[in-house]
Amino acid sequence: MALCSRVVRSGINSAIFFAKSRAINPSSSSSFGNRFDYRHISQLVRPNNNKRAFLVDTLALVRGLEAQGVPSKQAEAITAAITEVLNDSLENVAHSFVSKAEMQKSEMIQDSNLSKFKSEVQSSQNLEVVKGRIESLTVYNLERLQWKNFFSLSEACGLVTERGMKLSIMQEHHFSLLQRETEKLRGDIDKMRSELRYEIDKVTAGQRLDLNLERGRIRDELANQNAETTNLTNKLDREIHALRAHLEAAKYDVIKYCIGTLVSICAVGIATVRILL
Repeated sequence: MALCSRVVRSGINSAIFFAKSRAINPSSSSSFGNRFDYRHISQLVRPNNNKRAFLVDTLALVRGLEAQGVPSKQAEAITAAITEVLNDSLENVAHSFVSKAEMQKSEMIQDSNLSKFKSEVQSSQNLEVVKGRIESLTVYNLERLQWKNFFSLSEACGLVTERGMKLSIMQEHHFSLLQRETEKLRGDIDKMRSELRYEIDKVTAGQRLDLNLERGRIRDELANQNAETTNLTNKLDREIHALRAHLEAAKYDVIKYCIGTLVSICAVGIATVRILL
């Protein structure tokens, strides 16, 4: 309860201080607002729904959260939630407490009742008993009002504490969700990386195997071509040697035929010469 009252008091004091600073130096406040993209704070006004709004330095809260490393949108959402909780709590406190005018009105009614009661009991003989009764009634009414205010304050502080706990739980839940999403994305990235590495290794191994097979096929083709070339060379050599031998034999035959022809011609000539002589 003391913590809740301290939170409420600090919020009200900060709002009053900011309102005073705006009233003292409006030019600096306007330049400050222009510097931060015209982000205003809530003002003490009465909107159309006749609800009471309270001053809260939302800009300072947003800047404080951004200084702690919270993103701008999340800081604005948290500040809006805190402002709503504080306004609701202060509204509940304002509705639960007895206002000063109502207190004065109640005191005036009690004073009038007491004066009437005193005027009535003055005619009686038991004035002391009546005074004691009046004092007891007054003390009872005051204690009743005090207890009513105490319970209202306790209820408001409990509401503020509950809203703050809900807000912290929501923030922790949001952070845990973000952390789980980050871990999930990291796992997906690692999985995709491993799958990509596996595919790259698979393609590389397939290409290496294809290259080895192509190299072996080319080597076999070269060996076959070399063997065919060797066979053709050997066949050509054999043909050349055979042709050369055939030419030698033909040459010898031509020489032999030429010699035989010459001998025959000579013999015929000699025979002719002998016949003529």
